[in-house]
Amino acid sequence: MKLRILTLGIAVSVLTACGGGDKQDDAKVLNVYNYSDYIAEDTIPNFEKATGTKVTYDVFDSDEMVETKLLAGNSGYDVVVPTLNFFGRQIKAGVFLPLDKSRIPNLANLDPSVMKRIAQQDPGNEYGVPYMIGTTGIGYNVELLKQRFGGSTEIANSWDLIFKPENIAKMKDCGITILDTPSDMIPIALHYLGEDPHSQDPATLEKAAALLKTIRPYVQNFHSSQYVGSLANGGTCLVVGWSGDIIQARDRAAEASNGVTVAYSIPREGAPQWFDMLAIPKDAKHPEAAYAFINYLLEPKVAAANTNFIHYANPVTTATPLVDEAIRTDPTIYPPADVAAKMFTYSINTPEVDKLYTRLWTEVKTGR
Repeated sequence: MKLRILTLGIAVSVLTACGGGDKQDDAKVLNVYNYSDYIAEDTIPNFEKATGTKVTYDVFDSDEMVETKLLAGNSGYDVVVPTLNFFGRQIKAGVFLPLDKSRIPNLANLDPSVMKRIAQQDPGNEYGVPYMIGTTGIGYNVELLKQRFGGSTEIANSWDLIFKPENIAKMKDCGITILDTPSDMIPIALHYLGEDPHSQDPATLEKAAALLKTIRPYVQNFHSSQYVGSLANGGTCLVVGWSGDIIQARDRAAEASNGVTVAYSIPREGAPQWFDMLAIPKDAKHPEAAYAFINYLLEPKVAAANTNFIHYANPVTTATPLVDEAIRTDPTIYPPADVAAKMFTYSINTPEVDKLYTRLWTEVKTGR
């Protein structure tokens, strides 16, 4: 579900579609499809060196792109990284290979509580392995928020900042960006209204759209990646975005010493928590290499290195002590139990509900 900015220095071949006509040995070739900027720069080169496998690493912008390729068949990929709610629907469509868990011994390193939550959409954890965990919340420019709210940032700890027009209006002049993803924003609006964020009732979904329309006049941009750089350089002051992206913006601003201070908040009312999954398409041409890669990503040192680079929590419990202290003790990356208890996951929508989401979102964005 998360859009990220492509890291130019990543030492892998980023190619367009990788077809299924590969003549090389299965153990020596691997085609991966993942979000951009969602892996440490040396993970792929180190895997290639350790295994002698040539990796083609393609990147995508949205879960919808992954789903289109998977449902069309013959995707050409051996490992894909869908978000859990899309993954659950894709399981029902029969596009994944059931996992031979004997080939992934590092499954033993995974957090049992995470596996239990994922099993609600992947019964028995039969088809996928969790890669990273994140949240959706509020990112903001600390000084600009303080200027508009009496020197305090307390308002950023509540969705009231976003959904009460009298609050969000105060930030309009310095730039507001909202994720261009109805699958995030509609459930968040439902939750704020006290409705079930998993609701598929059209009348209830209309309530979420009505709320979002009230804040539309104050939103400068609907986008799911540009806010990272814009928040870091001061061009945007308020976003609803993904945790790791906003934390990356925070760190970029700090490294640039540009006078911008960025912070991330998980609102006290509760927020989405999502899981990005590693899965093997049923028509994968190189399943042996896919198993080796998934198992490699679950190595504690590898998982920790990926978290240190992208600032998303990983589910490998044995990796946590190896994660940089500033990251593993950051409650916005590894939320404490009381915060996690208020989080919710996304539901698997029917095609009919997806169409309604799309229509409602178009209305929100166009102000109709």
